Order: sequence, then C-alpha cells, then structure tokens
Amino acid sequence: MTAPLHDTNAETPAPVSVADVPAKAIEGRSPGRIAWMRLKRDKVALTGGVVVIFLILVAIFAPLIVNLLGHDPNEFHEDLIDPDLGTPLGSWGGMSPDHLLGVEPTNGRDVFSRIVYGARISLIVAFLAAFVSVVLGSFLGALAGFLGGWVDGVISRLMDLLLAFPQLLFTIALVSVVPNSVWGFEGSGVRMGVLILVIGFFGWPYIGRIVRGQTISLREREYVEAARSLGAGRGYILVKELMPNLVAPILVYTTLIIPTNILTEAALSFLGAGVKPPTSSWGKMLSDAVPIYQDDPMYMVVPGMTIFITVLAFNLFGDGLRDALDPKGS
Repeated sequence: MTAPLHDTNAETPAPVSVADVPAKAIEGRSPGRIAWMRLKRDKVALTGGVVVIFLILVAIFAPLIVNLLGHDPNEFHEDLIDPDLGTPLGSWGGMSPDHLLGVEPTNGRDVFSRIVYGARISLIVAFLAAFVSVVLGSFLGALAGFLGGWVDGVISRLMDLLLAFPQLLFTIALVSVVPNSVWGFEGSGVRMGVLILVIGFFGWPYIGRIVRGQTISLREREYVEAARSLGAGRGYILVKELMPNLVAPILVYTTLIIPTNILTEAALSFLGAGVKPPTSSWGKMLSDAVPIYQDDPMYMVVPGMTIFITVLAFNLFGDGLRDALDPKGS
C-alpha cells in the first residue's frame, strides 16, 4: 500500500495579505543627488573632471613633483645643447629619462619642470579671475534683473560698454605702465595681479547677462510673490529666494569661463604682457618657440598640447555639468 502524496493532517499555511508585506521605503532625492547621478552616467564629462583635478593637484604640488621627476625650472644645461645649431641634442627635443619632455633650445632648461610650474601660473590666474567675474557678474546681474528700471538700464549699458572694449590692447597698455613694485609685490607678482583684475573685470558682463536673464524669469514666480506678501524685504528675497536658484547657472558658467581665462592668459603671455621671465608660462613658451619651431618642433608641441588638453578638459566637464544640472534633462 502506497503512502498518500500529501499529509492531510498538516496545517495549511494562512494566506499572506498585501498589508502584511513590509512596504519599501520611498527615498527622496535632492537636486544635488540627481545631478550627481546624471553626471556619473556622462563618462566624457567625468574624464574631463578627472583631468581637471589632476591638473589642480599638479599645480599645488609642483615643487614636490619637480624634485622627484625634474630639475630646477631655471637651471641651465648647456651641455645638452648643440653649440652650432642651438637645438637640443638627441631626438624629440632632447627627451630622455632624465628630462621627460626634453629641454629648451639655447639654454637647456627642463621643459617638464617649466610646464609643471606654468600650470600653477595659468590656473591661479584663471581661477582668481573667474572668482572676480563671478562675484561682480552675479551681484550686478541679479541686481539689474530684480530691481529693473533705471538700475537695469545703467548696468546693462555698462555691460555693453565693457563687451565692446578692446581687452587685449588695454591689458598690454596697462602692463607697460604698471611699476615693478606695488604694495609689496614685485615682478611677476605684480603682473599676475594685473592679469587677474583685468581678465576678471572684463569677464563679468558675460555672467552678468546670464544671471540678469535668469533673475527676470524668477522674480515673478509664486514663491517670490508669497515671500513678498508675507512682508519680506527686497534684500531678503534677493539673497534667500533668488540666489539659491541661481547657483546652478553660476556654477556651470564658472566651469566654462575658466578655460577662456586660461587662453586669455596664454595669449597675453604670448604677446609679452604676461608674467616676467624667468617665471614659467605656457604662453611665453609658445612665444619663444615661434622663431625655432622648424628646428625644434617639440618645444612648440609640448606647451601647445598642454593648453589644448587643459582647455578641452574644462570644457567637457563644464558641458557635462550643465547637462546634469538642467532640471529639464532626463
């Protein structure tokens, strides 16, 4: 006799209702987290961000990097220069394990060390000039857009005037008359201060226009009207209600104006209005390479590619950040 397939005496399990199943908590996402999730999916922008962080670390730790991998940026190595042609001995501009990017023509200074120290000059000028532009542009642009009327008219006409002003010519003229010592700064320190102030001052109208347009579109929103109906003053509305909503476009434009400042500093150094020798600068290296690029093309290629990679990395990261912070993006 065979055993039954099922034990009829076994208890039947009670049905489980949907109410007994623990509900999965719904986790809210802040705008910052949503932007970070979008940015993580953009591999090109992340690559640009990694390069930007690497360049910043190179600029910060320039002395340590040069001590480990290079030579003093102002140390001459005439023994590595052909006495007849004035070009580096060996191929590829004198590249070797001891001189990773070769040596300069005529004097034999280490190109790697000068590129590393040149990153410090370019990034300091670019970041501080961007800070000046962002502070002025955000304040004046928000003021023009929020107050309107004659205030908007005056600030808008000032923007138009500065946008039409020949910045390069003005900077070259200003550098030529600035004394060698100002407020305790001498030589390249004075030149860097002039570059930061001039580039930053002439750059604020660009961000000012963006902030003005955003402010005009935000000043009539419901939350602004609610704050105004509760008795909030203009200063409170501008600082507490409008400025937090302007952070995203300001941040995006900051990442896009920095590479423009790097190119401007390189152009001014190329034209002789940058830092004074022997301080290293990428633009000055390009200027020095022009007369001899046919004999030593690597001396032009190295600083040129450095500027290209730096500007490209900032632009890629800025474009990705703009897409990540776009509230209409998917």
